[in-house]
Amino acid sequence: MTITIENLSPQQMFYADILWQLDGRDQVTAFLKSLPAKERTQAQLVLELMLASIFDQTSDTEMARSVLDQFRK
Repeated sequence: MTITIENLSPQQMFYADILWQLDGRDQVTAFLKSLPAKERTQAQLVLELMLASIFDQTSDTEMARSVLDQFRK
């Protein structure tokens, strides 16, 4: 699956590339916790945009739900 998010800053693109390579909620959570507060906010925003994009591109709602459920607290 590929996603496209337009108009990201270079820093947001950097976070998107990292987040895309991580494997599951635990790795994403560990990455976000490793960032200072300001950077964490930007990375979380990128994560939310990525999840929204995945949801928008998925016609199989069960698959989308399983992806999104990994990131619910």
